[in-house]
Amino acid sequence: MASRAIEVKNLYKIFGPRGHEYIDPVKNGMSKAELNEKYGHVLGLQDINIPMPGGCITVVMGLSGSGKSTLIRHINRLIDPTAGEVLYDGVDVCKMNQNDLRQFRRHKTAMVFQKFALLPHRTVLENTVYGLEIQGIDQRESEKRALGWIDRVGLKGFEKHYPNQLSGGMQQRVGLARALTNDAEILLMDEAYSALDPLIRVDMQTVLLELQKELKKTVVFITHDLDEALRLGDKIAILRDGRVVQQGTGQEIVLAPADDYITAFVKEVNRGRVVHVATIMRPLSGNPEGLAIAADAVLEAAARTMTSAHINTAHVVDAHGRPIGAIDLQTIISAMVTPTSYGDREAA
Repeated sequence: MASRAIEVKNLYKIFGPRGHEYIDPVKNGMSKAELNEKYGHVLGLQDINIPMPGGCITVVMGLSGSGKSTLIRHINRLIDPTAGEVLYDGVDVCKMNQNDLRQFRRHKTAMVFQKFALLPHRTVLENTVYGLEIQGIDQRESEKRALGWIDRVGLKGFEKHYPNQLSGGMQQRVGLARALTNDAEILLMDEAYSALDPLIRVDMQTVLLELQKELKKTVVFITHDLDEALRLGDKIAILRDGRVVQQGTGQEIVLAPADDYITAFVKEVNRGRVVHVATIMRPLSGNPEGLAIAADAVLEAAARTMTSAHINTAHVVDAHGRPIGAIDLQTIISAMVTPTSYGDREAA
């Protein structure tokens, strides 16, 4: 079954007892600082519009206080909006009655937290089946499903261990197994890997990407780390002070930052791991030369392949293997160092 999309539309969140009264003033230009200083209310989210495609990973990123965790909590309505809609398969989560909301949370969404949120008195297996227990699923069926996911996330043999016997990375694998055991269509991951050591963090990113190839969940992933966002996100939305500053693919954001704030974010990015060969290829003239390089290959991978083969030229092929362009090693290296769209900006 195809995964359904989420769409956040015109979403506002103003924290305070009379938040609704300040929607229009905010729309008319009242600043976050003025709202707080004069009226004692906090502007959490302002006019958020983000389509989140079904079956894809949408990363919402920003620094502390940008509103990203507030946003993800609107998707399963742990926070009620002051105004706006959160649509899932065309249904507004914000208008669900309590029974429908309970069913939506139990069966459609699963959440993975930064602090793992495991129950310390329960084993790995008992933590993993917890969501199914709440749903009233038969114990034998629950354990069968849970054991399968425990194996898939690399924890086979640890079923009877308790959380305090596991490393941080292993605890997060339990959290992921628990979320996947629920078989929810939506996976909400709030700074899920932020507490992990760098190498373990990369390892967990790999686990998620490999599982996502097969599962095609609708994933909303919150992070403050741009490298993580670029590695995981089919689409990225960057928040600042409760507003969306820019959204698009990682490549679009790196090559065409919307403003100085985004420019500062992407300045140190390894573009060789983000930019695709198709972006910088030139039209074919004559017969294809050299190796075939996939259009969606990143520059770093293409450079490594061509260097290993001791060749300077290659042709680019589409998903069906048809030649669509040409590339050379010098062009790849230049684009990794100074992409065309950045030349004028950085020289200024």
